[in-house]
Amino acid sequence: MAVPIMQAVRVGKYVVTQHIKKRKRYPLVLMLEPLFRCNLACAGCGKIDYPAAILNQRMTVQECLDADAEAGAPVIAVAGGEPLLHKEMPEIIRGLIARKKYVYLCTNALLLEKKMDEYEPSPFFSWDVHLDGDKTMHDSSVCQDGVYERAVAAIKKAKARGFRVSINCTLFDGADPKRVATFFDEVMAMGVDGIMTAPGYAYERAPDQAHFLNRQKTKQLFRDIFRLGKGKKWRFTQSPLFLNFLAGNEQYHCTPWGKPLRNVFGWQRPCYLLGEGYAKSFNELMEDTKWDDYGTGNYEKCADCMVHSGYESTAVMDAVRRPWHIAKVALFGPETEKPMAPEISLANQRPAQYVFSKQVEEQMAEIAARKPAKAPRVKVIRTDAKADASAAKVEAAPVEATAAD
Repeated sequence: MAVPIMQAVRVGKYVVTQHIKKRKRYPLVLMLEPLFRCNLACAGCGKIDYPAAILNQRMTVQECLDADAEAGAPVIAVAGGEPLLHKEMPEIIRGLIARKKYVYLCTNALLLEKKMDEYEPSPFFSWDVHLDGDKTMHDSSVCQDGVYERAVAAIKKAKARGFRVSINCTLFDGADPKRVATFFDEVMAMGVDGIMTAPGYAYERAPDQAHFLNRQKTKQLFRDIFRLGKGKKWRFTQSPLFLNFLAGNEQYHCTPWGKPLRNVFGWQRPCYLLGEGYAKSFNELMEDTKWDDYGTGNYEKCADCMVHSGYESTAVMDAVRRPWHIAKVALFGPETEKPMAPEISLANQRPAQYVFSKQVEEQMAEIAARKPAKAPRVKVIRTDAKADASAAKVEAAPVEATAAD
């Protein structure tokens, strides 16, 4: 089982409790993004297209712990950017684990071998390594040669040290089902504890806009992959019903509040993938966001999205309502032969709005306002006692504050 039994029990108890309380909206996973800066520039990523002043911002340890306290989710995914660039990341992780939260630290693994000694194995902690396929597939995805081999070496070292390790595999248009299936076989042979997989989200700022999957292609790709995986006992860290959704067998609507994001700007509206505003508190995010404006069928930017951050929570909630259904899918795997579920109509979706530039301007203005005023230039006259009437004049240059790592 990819998810430890105790974790599954505790998360299940949490979800059932929310249903008993008749809580309409609640978080399943807190997405924590303490920084945007990364040491890769992947063609399909829309998370790092910011000015240096923003990329230099960091959430403090206390801000991360406060975000956990506000949301109260049982699981926390620490993403970025590259979290291991944050100098206080070990302290952040220790603080979250001390609260008995299940923490997944998402990393491209380039720094993992170097930083590994700063962390300790725990049933509440797992490395979640970005690995988008075999060597050729992954290095192409991250736009840098040699990354796959370094990631695999780090995975093997982490497993040898006793850490839990999962992989995060994002698939794009052109992925070959047989090749992906072979890759899943290989990572299982490495001893990874589980696979998380999903299609890439079409970030509007991503350099490569040509290889994002539409929903029909996503469903066919995952059907073909799961058909090849019958009987192979691949371990996924995701709900069987979410995998069934990827294969086109569930007509789910997005649950964007299920995995809320806290980053350096605040609480991102409406979800981890789509930033169209920020709330100052978790309660403000949940109460004041116009949730019905988003999701497939409601908004053009959401038209092709089938990503776990929006749909896994839907699948988990469905499992509570239909426990017999998840039991069947867990036992036999996703359906790969019967007709697919009807697709959501896009006829009434509202057109996309593009607000990135405005948001950057606002955040840059806030950063500038937080900076301390420059110290005035001061002329210091130093006189050498051994010299006669001569003096040396030195000007003290101002020092500008910079964001700490």
